[in-house]
Amino acid sequence: MNASALDKLEQLTNLSKGYKAFLYDCDGTLADNMAAHKETYLKVALSKGHVINGDIIDELAGWPVIDVINEMNTRFGTDFDAAEFKELKYKLFLSEYIHLTQPVEFVAEHLRAHVGKVMIGVVSGSGRQAVEKTLQVLGLLDLVNVIVCAGETERGKPYPDPFLAAANQLNIPAADCLVFEDGAAGEDAAKSAGMQCIRIDKL
Repeated sequence: MNASALDKLEQLTNLSKGYKAFLYDCDGTLADNMAAHKETYLKVALSKGHVINGDIIDELAGWPVIDVINEMNTRFGTDFDAAEFKELKYKLFLSEYIHLTQPVEFVAEHLRAHVGKVMIGVVSGSGRQAVEKTLQVLGLLDLVNVIVCAGETERGKPYPDPFLAAANQLNIPAADCLVFEDGAAGEDAAKSAGMQCIRIDKL
């Protein structure tokens, strides 16, 4: 790691003392893959004859994919079939992008350093297949105690349901869980769940 990443790792380590569980977002937090995810949204939209402003993807980072597509329809007057769009997006991501995934190194190293010391969860707005494959590519899958993905709770981020589900599965009170996120939706979800949150993109 370079000096900047080492400094951020030290900050994370100092800020995360005293908790019983760490809950990490996947895309953009453990995995440096947000640009790839944005590109898949834009490519699928283009294949359907629509040019979409990619800023909405950044704005809604952390939302479940279905919710992002529905919001695109609302804002841009498109008529994407959300289920079909999601399937096409995941196929494109899995076939052309996922094997290129690199870690957000200081966050991935923070996770590795705490294996066996605290319980570890990954809470993502992406589907399980993509999340598990991403963690596998990063060498983290076998280090995680629980994974909660899009569609596995009644509501996704920015609602607290996914984080509460992870805490429940780990049998650890929400107040003893620390969340690591890179987007507003995840931060809002964590706070609504009664959990402290560190925005790794603001270190």
